[in-house]
Amino acid sequence: MTIALVTGAPGWLGTRLVETLAEGLGDVPSLAHASDREIRVLAYGDANVAGLERIRGNIRIIRGDVADAASIATFTRGAEGGTLFHAAGIIHPTRGIRQLYQVNELGTRNLLQAAARSGVRRFIHVSSNSPIGLNPSPDHVFDEAAPYRPYMHYGKSKKLAEDLVNAAGAAGPLETVIIRPPWFYGTGQPERQSRFIRMVRDGKAPIVGNGANRRSMAFIDNICQGLLLCERTPQARGRTYWIADERPYPMTEIIDTIEEVLERDFSVAVKHRRLRLPGLAAEVAAAADWTLQAAGLYVTPIHVLGEMNKTIACSIDRARRELGYQPRVALREGMRRSIQWMLDHGQAL
Repeated sequence: MTIALVTGAPGWLGTRLVETLAEGLGDVPSLAHASDREIRVLAYGDANVAGLERIRGNIRIIRGDVADAASIATFTRGAEGGTLFHAAGIIHPTRGIRQLYQVNELGTRNLLQAAARSGVRRFIHVSSNSPIGLNPSPDHVFDEAAPYRPYMHYGKSKKLAEDLVNAAGAAGPLETVIIRPPWFYGTGQPERQSRFIRMVRDGKAPIVGNGANRRSMAFIDNICQGLLLCERTPQARGRTYWIADERPYPMTEIIDTIEEVLERDFSVAVKHRRLRLPGLAAEVAAAADWTLQAAGLYVTPIHVLGEMNKTIACSIDRARRELGYQPRVALREGMRRSIQWMLDHGQAL
């Protein structure tokens, strides 16, 4: 059986992908079986890999850095005929804007070159909604024909990565596939997601504008389903797919749903308040974000606030039609699993 290579672990998505490759994806019967193939994981530097080591399976962990071409040679060596799932990336840089391009663009270039040299068969790249930007109107949804309108430097870095992937696929023989998950959520979530749930509990979740703006979201297991289908579907070669939950959710529904799950499923007292801000607050934050990024700086809270009144919504019709993709977990169940995971891992509610 061919080897599977995964970047982006021990990060959130990468780790869950390794779990589904090794142990199966229970919500999807056709993907529920465990695998005994070698799963080779590229772990960054001295990152804590304890979570990966607990996964049952034939897993080999290799230390390296996608931005350092020399350090990834061992990762792809001997992987002829295998699949490389490239889930590594950086959204919120800690060392300035340049870090986005070092990881998202240069890292992708390095991996494509290493994969081609090693005879990897298929390269599946995790992109983002950001290369396509913001929907032009509240009722609009993106499909795969939407033009590139990258949102700030993160969007530009991921657009450049998509360009590299598409060029490598066109040149052959490496087969390439791109998926674009939007805001994702679920088990294994980072602290920023847990903090958002606590803000909802405490009545501090921001509603910017009227809260009717819609956001496509993707439960993490839905993304893993999409990735596994991209590997096994021959006609996915050279294609791009939006991978998300069944439908976009208005921001008010997202917060209402979290409140409902906290109360009904976990008996957690909820304040039932909102931190209401005018739409102008997001526009001011976005302007400040542009200014900071032009100077090479990045401030996460300002960036996030700038997006809070925007619609970022997509259609999954192509993935449904061509891959047989069927998102099994929607917002309420996904949030229930997320909160249960917080409790199981000692996070306070």
